[in-house]
Amino acid sequence: MNGVGQRRPGQSRTAERHDRPGRGGRLPFAAAAYILFVLTVGTNMPTPLYARYQAAFGFSPLVVTLVFAVYAGTLIPTAMFSGALTDSLGYRRMVGPAIALAAVAAVLFCCADSVAWLYAARALQGVSVGAASGALTAALVETEPSGDRARASMLASVMIVGGGGIGPVLAGFLGQHAPLPLRLTYLVELALLALAAVGATRLPRRTRPGVWLFHRPRIPAPVRRRFALASAVSVLGWAVVALFLAMVPSYATAILHHHDLLLAGTAAGMFLLFAAVTQYALARRGIAAPPTTGLLLLTAGLGMLAAAGGTRSLWLLLAAAACGGAGQGITFMAALARVNELAPQESRAEVLSAFYMITYLGVGVPVIGVGFLAAATDLLTAVVTFSAVTAPACVLVAAKTRTTWADTV
Repeated sequence: MNGVGQRRPGQSRTAERHDRPGRGGRLPFAAAAYILFVLTVGTNMPTPLYARYQAAFGFSPLVVTLVFAVYAGTLIPTAMFSGALTDSLGYRRMVGPAIALAAVAAVLFCCADSVAWLYAARALQGVSVGAASGALTAALVETEPSGDRARASMLASVMIVGGGGIGPVLAGFLGQHAPLPLRLTYLVELALLALAAVGATRLPRRTRPGVWLFHRPRIPAPVRRRFALASAVSVLGWAVVALFLAMVPSYATAILHHHDLLLAGTAAGMFLLFAAVTQYALARRGIAAPPTTGLLLLTAGLGMLAAAGGTRSLWLLLAAAACGGAGQGITFMAALARVNELAPQESRAEVLSAFYMITYLGVGVPVIGVGFLAAATDLLTAVVTFSAVTAPACVLVAAKTRTTWADTV
């Protein structure tokens, strides 16, 4: 497969489908999609509000990146064991507690009166998403009514990037124009999570016999090289996402010399909103864009982002978000579809959790480096340096996918 939804010559649509014991109507499928969306919305809601927390609690810009990175720091180890645990316990028993942890995190944000509360809330968000993301993606594949893996992968990807884009915009709007700016956002999130808890009762109960024992995620030997390439594609896309979510609100404020939470939220969220729109448009038209195209668009977006700071151009910043967002949408959709193809039925959640674990290394590690560099120099230098390092990596991986992706089906 060269991208999401593309079939090999002579392969019928039916051949892409598969029989699964969990298939049971549209409601479980819709519930899994909604929960994945809501959890992603919630984890990105704090992004535009960090400026308010910074003013209220008096911490440095470096602390913003560390608070942001704590999320990945707890998500990654959680994902190490959650996949195998999901395959053993079933989706419902894994996702229900994850929703509860997300609700506790929202309460902590709502009651925060120091930076320690922010660290604790972000840590719980990381555990929540680390436990649920692989399970929910696997549940989408298992419960897709017609058995279409490509459609399930596309929807999972759209829910993740769409939720990531809507979260900052919604929080920015509420923080700027609604009362109780640091509380109302999380009250809205709690209402959304209450509906998610109801939806979790519709997920499959299926479990795998046997006693669960902790082990690192295991990727079947025959697919490891293909899995590694798909993971590299995803890591690069989400590394650029991390830069936009953590740094671009301040970057936009520096360019425009104007402090506005809605502006900050839109600046952060528009990257992922462009990604979601790109994914939806490609899927609707049946176009399977290869990851090579997405990686090159990411490279162009990074160049525009660096230039936007040097020229203080809002239009270049918007162009960077549009171009980079389209690239991220293509790369993540293609990578997730590839992993869903490779994952065996009996260990799908485990393989997907390993994929998310590696992906979120691309979220946590680079943004910490950018934060330290920004503290030592300035924000523009940090963004330009990140772009100068990441863009060549995108080109190298693009060259690799161009020569091997079509042959690794």
